[in-house]
Amino acid sequence: MSRIGKQPIDLPGGVNLSVDGRQLSVSGPKGNLELHSPSGITVRLVDNKAVISRRSDSKQHRSNHGLARALLQNMITGVTQGFEKKLEISGVGYRVAQQGADLKFNLGYSHDVIYKIPAGVTATIEQNIITVSGINKQQVGQVAAEIRALRKPEPYKGKGIKYVGERIIRKAGKSGKDK
Repeated sequence: MSRIGKQPIDLPGGVNLSVDGRQLSVSGPKGNLELHSPSGITVRLVDNKAVISRRSDSKQHRSNHGLARALLQNMITGVTQGFEKKLEISGVGYRVAQQGADLKFNLGYSHDVIYKIPAGVTATIEQNIITVSGINKQQVGQVAAEIRALRKPEPYKGKGIKYVGERIIRKAGKSGKDK
């Protein structure tokens, strides 16, 4: 049995879970999220807890068991606390500014880069730190990864966009030849 999948999920106060066949809907103080559960997985409500079970012990059902539990737990955490990722811009002349709902980056290219923030995600800027937050964990991580991909940190000087706390392995530059 899946060690993760067999653990029941406690539903905190203010969170409602509705199960309609394979369609799961979670609503809480921060918003609503929906999920179409994988095949062979059933979700039941027992004593204010969500219990996830699988139809059989086939390989596909076993792998979906822990996945469905983790996705449901992330949905509950998202509607109660939310998720956030922080990115840091480092480099001379590298800047970011909020332009309406979009972000305008100056990253050393010959042009400014405009990044459109999708619905359901918010981005705030504090000096050289960008905070991406929202209730959907996958969407917050995807937006943060797309922003980082605009200018990945380079290994010689460490310039670029990186996650806060990310360690960039540095390389030595040219050493010159002794004559």
